[in-house]
Formats: sequence, C-alpha cells, structure tokens
Amino acid sequence: MKLSTLSILIGLVISAPQIYGLMKPAAFVASIRKFPRSLPWGYALVTLGTAWFLWHLKQESIADFAVYKPYLMAGFVAVGVATCIFLQDFLAVRGLAIVLLLLAKQVVDTARWADSTWRLVLVTLAYVWVVGGIWFTISPWRCRDLLHWFTATEQRVKVGCAVRLTLALLLVALGLLVF
Repeated sequence: MKLSTLSILIGLVISAPQIYGLMKPAAFVASIRKFPRSLPWGYALVTLGTAWFLWHLKQESIADFAVYKPYLMAGFVAVGVATCIFLQDFLAVRGLAIVLLLLAKQVVDTARWADSTWRLVLVTLAYVWVVGGIWFTISPWRCRDLLHWFTATEQRVKVGCAVRLTLALLLVALGLLVF
C-alpha cells in the first residue's frame, strides 16, 4: 500500500466518529462510554487483530521457524478464540490494543522509505498508538477511565472531536497533496 492511500484511509476512519461527535455529542458520549465493555466490538476487533497478525505471520519468510509455522498459526488462532471466550472483560479494549499495534506496524513499514519529512506526522502517530496499545494491553480499565474523562463535559467532547478531526483532515491533505 502506498503512503498516500494509507494516510487518506486513516484520516477518513478517524474523521467519521469525530464528525458524529460534533453533530450529536450526547449520542457520541453514550456510545463511547459503552465501548470498553462491548462484546460485539470486542469480537470484531480481536478477530480483525488475529486475522491481521496471522497474515503477517504467513508472509514471514524466516527459515529458522518455517517448520513450526503451521503450529504457530494454529496456536495464534487458538489464542484469538480463547481470548474471546475467557477474557471478555474489556475485550473491546484488548482488541483495540491489538489493532493499534498492528496498524502502527503498517504505518511505520509504509512510511519507512517515503521521501517527505511529513511522513513523521504518521510515524509519530504510529508511536502514540504503540504506547497506547501497550498501555491498554497492560491495564485495559485505563481506556475506560480515559474515555470517561474525555467525555465528562460536552465542551470536552467538542474540543476533543475538533482536535482529532483537524488531525484527520491533516492526514487526508497529506495523502492528497504531499505523499
């Protein structure tokens, strides 16, 4: 995938909830506060993360563990399924952490050879996702607490959505004009 396409896609995905949050802050707050314990979001994100990780593992060509690759694939499928069965508390946050880490890998790998120094905007965002993914993996309740803090007042919701929408529009503009 080209960096321009990735930047536009990330910008569009980030902008959609922000627009919703600016238009309907009360409904946005209600849906955001349900997210950490949402099983449907959890199943979807863990499934996406597991499938994405398995795709990366399948692409790996290190001969040292080629013999073990089928066992690793089966083991990681089992971990993904077991996570959905036995770790249902904050499953959506755990799934989000997996997806954030894999998305950060995709961004850093894609931006590695880009000519523009503007790529550092995406790379910095990727490293923020890495820290967030690690933090939410270790203590998923912190995501709930963080979301409650960001949605404590309508003013905070609007300011937060406006800042994230600005970042999203910057990513789209970079994808269209720079990369």
